[in-house]
Amino acid sequence: MSRPCWIYRSPKKDEMYLYLAKEDDFDAVPELLLARFGTPPLLVMELELHDERRLARADVTQVLAKLAEDGYYLQMPPNLQPDIYHGNEA
Repeated sequence: MSRPCWIYRSPKKDEMYLYLAKEDDFDAVPELLLARFGTPPLLVMELELHDERRLARADVTQVLAKLAEDGYYLQMPPNLQPDIYHGNEA
């Protein structure tokens, strides 16, 4: 199974991306999600997805399934674990 997708970067949140099944078709994306994602979404690239393609932070089979089912896939930023200062511990 192979399908094109368009990837948009959030103007509000670093490392948050929205994959769409159709270019500039934000009708499939819930209004609340789009409001939190930020507008206008910034087109990063067009990509042909298939079962053997590797993605850096997402499982391509899950992305393909969500694109077919919902018309979009939201890639959240990675969980960041900041170093916490614990005082003058030895």
